Amino acid sequence: MLRVIILFFGTIVFGATVVAQTKTDSIVKKSSEVVSTKDSVLDGNLFQSDNKIEAIIDSLDITNIKDLPEAAELDKKWLDELYSNSLFDTIYKSVTELDYEPVDYPELPTDTLKARLARLNARTPFNVEYNTSLESVIKSYLKHRRNSLERLMGLSHFYFPMFEQEFDNHNIPLEMKYLAIVESALKPRARSRVGATGLWQFMYGTGKEHNLDVSSYVDDRSDPIRSTTAAAEYLNRVYRIFNDWDLALAAYNSGPGNVNKAIRRSGGSKNYWNIRHNLPRETAGYVPAFLATMYIFEYAEEHGFKPERPPFQLIQTDTVHVKQMISLGHVSEATGIKIEQLQFLNPAYKLDIIPKVEGKTYTLRLPREAIGTFVTHEDKIYAYANAEFAKREKQLPKVVNAETKIRYRVRNGDYLGKIARKYGVRVSQLKQWNGLRSNNLKIGQRLTVFPRNHGVSNASAPVKKVVNAEGKQTYTVRSGDSLWSISQKFSGVTVQNIKDWNDISGNKLKIGKTLIVSK
Repeated sequence: MLRVIILFFGTIVFGATVVAQTKTDSIVKKSSEVVSTKDSVLDGNLFQSDNKIEAIIDSLDITNIKDLPEAAELDKKWLDELYSNSLFDTIYKSVTELDYEPVDYPELPTDTLKARLARLNARTPFNVEYNTSLESVIKSYLKHRRNSLERLMGLSHFYFPMFEQEFDNHNIPLEMKYLAIVESALKPRARSRVGATGLWQFMYGTGKEHNLDVSSYVDDRSDPIRSTTAAAEYLNRVYRIFNDWDLALAAYNSGPGNVNKAIRRSGGSKNYWNIRHNLPRETAGYVPAFLATMYIFEYAEEHGFKPERPPFQLIQTDTVHVKQMISLGHVSEATGIKIEQLQFLNPAYKLDIIPKVEGKTYTLRLPREAIGTFVTHEDKIYAYANAEFAKREKQLPKVVNAETKIRYRVRNGDYLGKIARKYGVRVSQLKQWNGLRSNNLKIGQRLTVFPRNHGVSNASAPVKKVVNAEGKQTYTVRSGDSLWSISQKFSGVTVQNIKDWNDISGNKLKIGKTLIVSK
């Protein structure tokens, strides 16, 4: 039986701040609590609760859109054939620098390690030979990083099938997949202090050489498949130079020039372990970290690693080509998929917006339970997105004086793209104003912002008018509700209706808030 094990959502930051994600359901559950009030006088007229209110047909209504039952059943049968495992939530943890001091780890005798490395060496093109430095790294990982390695193993079930497919297409050793753990700890938006970005840590120029698009909206270096294709192409280039995969790894990290210098300084030796002392310090530890990671993953069962089973797998996702400009927020509203999951599945879209550019094709990855719904009703969903974009453009505020600045306090769930959209500025501007080298933020951190959007500065907000709910049908907001999901519960009611009837300007709702849901 074919068993496909895959991942969920979470990441480990390479040398960066620890951030946690919380396990949540994939689909927002809907409730239907409705409260009706008694008859009353409203604007001088008697309003009776049993009066029939004619529904206004919304041309953009996508109420209760569902997948085609026949197609959904075929998907279910296919998934039942392919897998029986699920995924788990991961946590973030930094990967520290290597330490070559001897490590006391009696659970792994040296003789046992030597025998296992010999078996590993026989089935891989890498030079996996025993030495005390490699033993130190392996035992240090086993002793101090068990939790993070178990979580990486769970996360790898999502990314490794993508990597293996691309490496197989380009005739790259499949073990090269472990390189992404050393490079980025499987974080698609990882960014180094010098600007290398993505799972495979491409610099801007190198990414461009391999057709990785980087624009205000998209960064293909964070796209798992496209960046892996580029990594395979680059690794093939350096392998053709050195004809050795260990040296190709070293060249991937420090460049072919530094490897050639190390070869010269070592008297012409082309064995990585013989030239390691002449390589840059980071590269000297690069291959041992890779080999140690490979060993632990290959012998995970022998060392008692037990990754938790995640809630869904890669095979439970699929992609569609996007035909019009749409935001992940619009997709979330229409499908009920949490925005955090959409961001995890589509990390290349920097502002959570999938653009429409002539001559380019952009894809949207969704959980399979949402794919059928999206494809079946995509015209309605695009119409909704267009209408929302049009409203946003019509309501664009005036530009305020650039001297007007505010101090923003970072809250739980904030990230640079979200803050940038709130104030109508760019992520690059936020980073420049605050001297940020990476995209990492800490809760409570203060940011200086020169807002472009009028009305989001420190000026006091206008007093909202009092909304009289007497004699009208109301709804109490529950956990997981959104304006969109609430509007779908009442025929003829749109998101804009709810905003107008309740004097709401944004999209945020508070649990327990009572909303008017009738005219």
